[in-house]
Amino acid sequence: MTGTWRGRAAAVATLTFDVDAETPVLAHGRRYARHAMTMSHQAYGPEVGVPRLLDMLDELGVPATFFVPGWVAEQRPGLAARIAERGHEVAHHSYSHRAPTSMGEGEERADFERGLEVFARQGVEISGHRAAMWEATWLTSELVAEHGLLYDSSLMADDRPYRISTGAGEIVELPVHWSLDDWEQYAFLPQPHVGSVIEEPEKAERMWRAELDAMRHYGCLFNLTSHPFLTGRPARSLALRRLVEYALNCGDVEFLRCRDVAIRAAGDPTLVPRELEPPSVDPGTYPRE
Repeated sequence: MTGTWRGRAAAVATLTFDVDAETPVLAHGRRYARHAMTMSHQAYGPEVGVPRLLDMLDELGVPATFFVPGWVAEQRPGLAARIAERGHEVAHHSYSHRAPTSMGEGEERADFERGLEVFARQGVEISGHRAAMWEATWLTSELVAEHGLLYDSSLMADDRPYRISTGAGEIVELPVHWSLDDWEQYAFLPQPHVGSVIEEPEKAERMWRAELDAMRHYGCLFNLTSHPFLTGRPARSLALRRLVEYALNCGDVEFLRCRDVAIRAAGDPTLVPRELEPPSVDPGTYPRE
């Protein structure tokens, strides 16, 4: 498979960390800024989780990609640069962490560009994007291409990278899925309601190991999404460490930054570009709401 996006690996793994901090809660309403417990729960991510995870990645010798909202990078000057200095990728994750599907086209564009401006001012190179909550619109891929980014990581049409043709150019999609997201395993807050189940780390580890083994069989992209305020907790970070150690011991899994997978996929002659367009919907069959 030399020359394709997988190289000689049975599967490629991308460890991605969404450094959301307070933004997912504030996206529910700025009134939550008054909730000291809630804000401290979210601040744990960049203050404690990120340093712990960076140390773990150093010890294991694997690269990762950190998707950072512009607001988080702005509130914590130097955070994005420190991540990049450790050899990892920093990628665009909106400015405010409001879902694009909750905004009009003008709002989505303004939020997207405002986030990019933060990283430009901080001198942080950006190659890719992930929509807040993965709730991309049909405009999102156009914005990614229009602003010269290489890839997006918000959609679910495959379990391998695929190329998307847009009116503004071609990009690579690095697909995600709920089964490879720690939010569904660990997220809990009394209010706002962001999740209500706290699973044992061992359960999540077993599930992700099974998915990795299946993806090794089928030749897929193991694109794991974690949040430092969730997976940065002690037992959960150790479960992630065991998962990475297992993958390394398999001998046929390659860990890459998202940027590097996208570069390979962009040059892979076996990946045929796909058109991205909404389905035709008969208003007489499906109501608006």
